[in-house]
Amino acid sequence: MADNKDKISFQGQSGAYSEVACKAYFPDMETISCDTFEDAFYSVSSGNVKYAMIPIENSQAGRVADIHNLLANSSLHIVGEHFQRVRHQLLGIPGAKISNLKTVYSHTQAVSQCRKFINNHNLMPIILGDTAGAAADVAKKKDISNAAIASQLAAKKYGLEIISSDIEDSNNNVTRFVIISKDAIDPDPDNGLVITSCIFKVRNIPAALYKALGGFATNRVNLLKLESYMIDDSFSSSQLPQFYVDIAGHPSDKRVRLALEELGFFTNKVKILGVYKAHESRDRD
Repeated sequence: MADNKDKISFQGQSGAYSEVACKAYFPDMETISCDTFEDAFYSVSSGNVKYAMIPIENSQAGRVADIHNLLANSSLHIVGEHFQRVRHQLLGIPGAKISNLKTVYSHTQAVSQCRKFINNHNLMPIILGDTAGAAADVAKKKDISNAAIASQLAAKKYGLEIISSDIEDSNNNVTRFVIISKDAIDPDPDNGLVITSCIFKVRNIPAALYKALGGFATNRVNLLKLESYMIDDSFSSSQLPQFYVDIAGHPSDKRVRLALEELGFFTNKVKILGVYKAHESRDRD
């Protein structure tokens, strides 16, 4: 097997925002594109790469679909997080202008993050699998009526021009990524904020979630994130939602340990997805 220590995978074609995040977090690592998130997870579990950069949520568009289920069903570990400021560029073939445009291609998240710009210019959005793929498609079509919403990196890779810069609706458009690895890490709890990420499913009893989370309150443990999602498409009463939670603290900390023990009393299973150092932007908040 080839040496994988300097490789990190991401979902999407070359030029995707996930690759931008890879280069920001690991500037010296070789980036490997994958068609799907499942492929990115497999590239790590198979040993082909050391890490994968996985988007988990966006400040404007919310949770990235399917990621929590992939994390829950994987043996991989979260070993870091990265917050990437997302700056969307409107890209066209050389010579194209806004007045020429009729359609704009991009990923559904990018389209939702640029809705005002799209509506203001009467463009018809066409949803594709990823932003970089949209840029590649526009470059291939060579039609001045087509544009893509993608990164500056994608513009360079596919020979497109930036028709309009920073077209996102919000000036605080940020995507949170997690870095996953085959090997867990154990960060020093005395060296900055540590996050413990877990997934759990409560028992089907009254007030189970209230009781399960009570241990965090009584032990004064801060929950940075709590999110529920359905495991399958069923809304049967027997199919309870699963919960994803980010905890401020290390499991070795007495308060966190006691809170997790109490959580276990009211859940079928608590799975720790990773214990890792918080991104520096959290320390500045």
